[in-house]
Amino acid sequence: MFIINENEKEYRFGDSGPKYLLNGPRLRTGVVRLKKDEDFKGHYHKIMEENFFILEGEIEFVVDGVSCICKKGDLIHIEPHEKHYLKNVYDGASLAVFILGPAAENDKYED
Repeated sequence: MFIINENEKEYRFGDSGPKYLLNGPRLRTGVVRLKKDEDFKGHYHKIMEENFFILEGEIEFVVDGVSCICKKGDLIHIEPHEKHYLKNVYDGASLAVFILGPAAENDKYED
């Protein structure tokens, strides 16, 4: 057993982007913070499924060409091979927990 505090980790882009709390060997999880209008390039995974649980704000997901807006309390599940893009459409920052599994090295492919 071990405990990781979010404050011990850093966002990829300083004050936004993903922040991995656990990165393998079987699971990857963390939080992602998106500033207003910030987005992530479309991508997909061949092995890993990806789940996002929205803690704050509203995030638009486009999964295989289908757009949906997820808000606080929503969980979105994305299967392997489903191309997905996300963008913060909230007036402020949006925050979500992400979980990927099973953990696989080099399993991110840009759309």
